[in-house]
Amino acid sequence: MKIPPGLSRLPRLIVTAAVILFLFIILLSSFQVVGAGERGVVFSKLSGVKDVQLGEGLHFKIPFIEEIVPIDVKVQKSQTDARAASKDLQNVSSTIAVNFHLDPSRAQKVYQEIGLSFKERVIDPAVQEAVKSVTAHFTAEELITRRAEVKDAIKENLSQRLVKFNIIVDEFSIVNFDFSHEFNVAIEAKQTAEQSALKAKRDLDRIRIEAEQRVTQARAEADGQRLQRETLTPILLQLRAIEKWDGKLPQVSGGATPFIDINGLKAK
Repeated sequence: MKIPPGLSRLPRLIVTAAVILFLFIILLSSFQVVGAGERGVVFSKLSGVKDVQLGEGLHFKIPFIEEIVPIDVKVQKSQTDARAASKDLQNVSSTIAVNFHLDPSRAQKVYQEIGLSFKERVIDPAVQEAVKSVTAHFTAEELITRRAEVKDAIKENLSQRLVKFNIIVDEFSIVNFDFSHEFNVAIEAKQTAEQSALKAKRDLDRIRIEAEQRVTQARAEADGQRLQRETLTPILLQLRAIEKWDGKLPQVSGGATPFIDINGLKAK
């Protein structure tokens, strides 16, 4: 049986297409892009993690043998719930937020020693230990009144712990402190007492000021009356009497001299 010429070339076409497809797959597998804010760690199935890391851009790799693992070195956020005891043995629960980034020059080391789960393996435990270490030096009340100092102390402690793993702390914040119900009630009672004491002090200050004002006013009035008495000399009294005289003579004059009847003089 004679095979048609067209069918005889079909296997060749299939083989050629398969070869081209295989080469295309090889070509695609030979390159990988490392994105912005990332570093590429080269992992070989033959030798493991290579002592080299790649910057941003397109990079060549050996197909099916090497893999480029992208490592994010941008600033990332981690939030951890921590529990500790204060200096006065009060139970304290806190939520800690940390902004961090991996040391770009040590991304290969981070991947080799920790992997990609560095939050669960390193950051969360370090936050727990830092909070416990610092909280133990403050009373529960000081954790509230000296919050900024507590924050700086925990950040410094945490930074020293994480830098060993090539993790840099950028920002740190204490989202909240939670205490036991009994402690919260005690704090509210203390605040109420302080507010009452402050109100009482203000009332006493107001009463004292008003009393001082009344004393000052009374002294001023007394000084005015004293000055007025000192200035009322006999001559001044006569002058004021003359100023008030209506020009009419008295009908009877008396004194040390004999009385003179003015009406009688008029009748004569």
